Amino acid sequence: MVAAFFLTAGFMVAELVGGLLANSLALVADAGHMVSDAAALGLGLIAMWMASHPHTERRTFGFHRAEILAALANGALLMALSVLLMWQAFARLQEPQQIESGLMLVVAVLGLVVNIVSMHILGGHRHDNLNVKSAFLHVFGDAVGSAGVIVAGLVIRFTGWTPIDSIVGVFIAILILWSGFGLVRETVSVLLESSPRHLDADALRRDLLGLEGVRDVHDLHIWTVTSGFISLSCHCEVASSQVADDVLRRATALLRERYGIRHITIQPETSRIHEELEHCCLDHHEGSSWKAFLN
Repeated sequence: MVAAFFLTAGFMVAELVGGLLANSLALVADAGHMVSDAAALGLGLIAMWMASHPHTERRTFGFHRAEILAALANGALLMALSVLLMWQAFARLQEPQQIESGLMLVVAVLGLVVNIVSMHILGGHRHDNLNVKSAFLHVFGDAVGSAGVIVAGLVIRFTGWTPIDSIVGVFIAILILWSGFGLVRETVSVLLESSPRHLDADALRRDLLGLEGVRDVHDLHIWTVTSGFISLSCHCEVASSQVADDVLRRATALLRERYGIRHITIQPETSRIHEELEHCCLDHHEGSSWKAFLN
């Protein structure tokens, strides 16, 4: 990721200067996307460094969420950049300008090569880390944008039709907007502590209920702290306190082996204890509060 950052940051200046000299909005848009690439990679490196810090008494999960916040900032940056590029593209469609297609093509080809190298560096880790995935999306979008700029440069060079430059600029902006929205949606889901998309909470509950000695499972919560760090907590009603330890061992083994969950908190309780602790069921408590608010 460090190599990808310096590679991207080093070329973005050349692409921006080339875009201004060639008077190509598509190339400037691609350079702007590359600026966001560098920002994404830089924020990602900072977030990964923060996440490596140990937890404290106040921040019991450490700084793992710094990675999610950085990914959210990257997604928001992508969306804002796309709006700016679309505004510029529509403005230039009203007043087509002369474009230096030769310089445009040279810079776009070099940009595509840089992006392909960066994608190769990041590609092997994008499924394991949301922040690396965010950076990979930036670079992938920029690679597609560079390809679009090459097509626009060829059209201008052989036909002289300059509006294609602005059209490709709009295409790049839409691509950026789509990537940014998807990333924001995913990070917001993590921050709202939604259940991970790849886990079926109902199936997980049924598996726990299928364990011998388990009578009920409630207050089940599954959430993502950061990429690859899934947590689970629940209350597990057992037949008797004598089987609690055995249920805990088998439930923990099930969750780790079948669902890959490592951070597990299970509160075993008998029916008698459950009746005494009526407030233990968070869902019931929240529903009552919401109904009281509506009334």
